[in-house]
Amino acid sequence: MTESVKKGIDGSTLKLIAVFSMLVDHTAAVLVWNPLNPQAVTIVPDMVAGWNASWLIYLFMRYPIGRLAFPIYCFLLVEGFVHTRSIKKYALRMLLFALISEIPFDLAFYGKAWEISGQNVFFTLFLGIALMAGLQLAEKKCIHLWQVKVCQILWTVVICFAANLIACDYGAKGILPVLVLYLLRQDKKTQAVAGSVVFSWEITAPLAFIPIYRYNGKRGMNLKYFFYAFYPVHLLILYGILHLL
Repeated sequence: MTESVKKGIDGSTLKLIAVFSMLVDHTAAVLVWNPLNPQAVTIVPDMVAGWNASWLIYLFMRYPIGRLAFPIYCFLLVEGFVHTRSIKKYALRMLLFALISEIPFDLAFYGKAWEISGQNVFFTLFLGIALMAGLQLAEKKCIHLWQVKVCQILWTVVICFAANLIACDYGAKGILPVLVLYLLRQDKKTQAVAGSVVFSWEITAPLAFIPIYRYNGKRGMNLKYFFYAFYPVHLLILYGILHLL
């Protein structure tokens, strides 16, 4: 291991970068441009009047900063899957926090406690774990390589369909990056390049692979439940601020 890789960025630092990025992104989405807030800006991009200071602030918060979070979370999801002692517990924990986070998510983004048109990102990450578990199972159970590939392709289609069906954050577009990052996990450079390509639908998201590439494989501080709890808690806080305004 080279000295530069040893120095690098550990897992907890990567998570903190993702948390900061997500906080900035959601602050923009809930407080700067949100029709629930009477003081928020209603953006009309095709009108000159829409290009005001608030719109520019919104763009800056969501794109150069906010779009870094999801690629990092997808990368860390793969790392967590590969190194977890129990895939079942990992998946159940993700599903539990998906359920816990749904009301805060709906309150912050839809203004009501229950909205079926969109589900929070923990559901996307849960399906990402299910995807990787299925890919791994195919490698273990199938005898021939062609059988492995066919089963993996079919399972990927099923998971992508499920993501779109439940309307979780990013839908199938959020599942495919997990697939790519998992399959290329043994080749750091190729993983970074392919990951940047598969996230190219978000113009600034590939920038996340700069800190990801610097990941040194170390866990860092043990703040696991802080990162899980931060998601629903910060959404509730943003919802409270929205109504205080």
